[in-house]
Amino acid sequence: MADLSSCELSEAKEAEIELKKRQKRPWEDLHKSGKIGITPDLPETLGFYDIRAVRREEPELSSDPSLTRFICTELTRGYFLEHNEAKYTERRERVYTCMRIPKELEKLMIFGFFLCVDAFLYVFTLLPLRVLLALLRLFTLPCCGFSGSRLLQPAQVCDMLKGLILVLCFSMMHYVDYSMMYHLIRGQSVIKLYIIYNMLEVADRLFSSFGQDILDALYWTATEPKERKRDSIGVIPHFFMAVFYVFLHAILIMVQASTLNVAFNSHNKSLLTIMMSNNFVEIKGSVFKKFEKNNLFQMSNSDIKERFTSYVLLLIVCLRNMEQFSWNPDHLWVLLPDVFIVVTSEVAVDIIKHAFITKFNDITADVYSEYRASLAFDLVSSRQKNACTDYSDSVARRMGFIPLPLAVLLIRVVMSSVKVQGALSYTCVFLFYLGLVTLKVLNSIVLLGKSCVYVKRANMEDKLFERSSTAPSSSTKSPSKADQAKSSTPSGEFHVEQIPATPCSPPSSSFTSSVTTQPTPRTDLFPPPSTDVSSATAVSHPPTPPPQPQPAASSHSQEEVGEAQGASETKNRTPKKDLLEIDRFTICGNRID
Repeated sequence: MADLSSCELSEAKEAEIELKKRQKRPWEDLHKSGKIGITPDLPETLGFYDIRAVRREEPELSSDPSLTRFICTELTRGYFLEHNEAKYTERRERVYTCMRIPKELEKLMIFGFFLCVDAFLYVFTLLPLRVLLALLRLFTLPCCGFSGSRLLQPAQVCDMLKGLILVLCFSMMHYVDYSMMYHLIRGQSVIKLYIIYNMLEVADRLFSSFGQDILDALYWTATEPKERKRDSIGVIPHFFMAVFYVFLHAILIMVQASTLNVAFNSHNKSLLTIMMSNNFVEIKGSVFKKFEKNNLFQMSNSDIKERFTSYVLLLIVCLRNMEQFSWNPDHLWVLLPDVFIVVTSEVAVDIIKHAFITKFNDITADVYSEYRASLAFDLVSSRQKNACTDYSDSVARRMGFIPLPLAVLLIRVVMSSVKVQGALSYTCVFLFYLGLVTLKVLNSIVLLGKSCVYVKRANMEDKLFERSSTAPSSSTKSPSKADQAKSSTPSGEFHVEQIPATPCSPPSSSFTSSVTTQPTPRTDLFPPPSTDVSSATAVSHPPTPPPQPQPAASSHSQEEVGEAQGASETKNRTPKKDLLEIDRFTICGNRID
């Protein structure tokens, strides 16, 4: 009897425990029976699901599912976009950014286009006048007397070299027959011409990249101070290299213009269609690549240069066609639709390309105002006292636009297309030249004013004054002084002398007046020569041997030297490049454009 009672009690306890478990976790039986499954929709707290959520699900799932109920659920099912507000706000901002890209991009393109126009007009207008002034100074030097260490100023030497390169290349271009080149290209097949045109575009970029280095090497070799130890091959070899480059680049652009002329004059316009489709192939090659701000800045400068070059090529094509039709104005209306199609395709491709690049790389449309400010900074800094280059050269470095080959070709085409005979014709040419000078001056004034506004708006005035104030102080550090700064002690340690920094005085003149001042030469390139008196005193007073370092203070001196070396390393460490220090040919991400 005792055993039976104990068994009954144990069974009752087990039944009671099982009932409590079912009351606490009723979903286990439901899960085993297949009526309900444990889903992530049920709220979980400390590893247990809420029983009230299970009980709410039971009456809904108890009814048998039907097609009518499913259709009603699908028709009445709702959702709230505000549950993911950040995601949809970001998508809307991307749409607004794509809508702003055409406006901001065209602002940059127009500003850069007029910068190229200014650099291009400089070759035809102010450069001949500057060459005449340099020649006048050179011829009147015996009469006026020689004063100073230079016959001509460095800028005048560069102007003379540019003028001489233009004259030599123009005379060499007379031996190149444009008509023969045109008919030679026209006899080729369409596919072959398409391949040739693509090869010419690549060659133009490579020529522009290496050509500016050749010209800069020539200018520096010709104007390098005589006191310095020269390690160059001489001015004459550099000059012939520059002439050879400009001549080859001019022929390359002539072949491009001839190919475009053949495309315009073809009957079915198939070549022109293929050449325009080549622009859309450019979208595929650039849109799906990762771009940083610096890469996009380089590509924007390249697009500005390509657009300006294509406009000049279209002008050459129109001049050649108008000459063939005896300047009949009716033929101009035949050319205008094709010109409009080419220009429109260029603009459309640039807008689509930049819109998707900014979308895929999360770049805002405000970056184009920064690019415009950087270009404006180049223009304003070329008018400062510490200007180290001409503005046309800075445009060439920034955008890859070298005006000399294009100017040689345009002069060659205009001289062969327009016949100047009689006094009236020469009078018209002189008036046209005065018009170009007026256009150049007005364009420069407007660009300078707009550049000052852009620089002020971007808060970049301090960089201008920092460059003008720190240029002389940084140039005073010659290699000999740098070697003197580190003097070795007998124990093998180095003692770094503290060079007092010159405080940068705030600009006294206004920002607008500072951009019109003349640049001043650097007088601190070399240390002053030592006099006999100083050498005599050095001989009479022999150097005293350095004192032996105290062993107790050795650890302290090592700590000071380590801190000084760390400070010098941080001072000499190159800062991260910003948009002002990156030119067109800086290899950023192994890309040229």
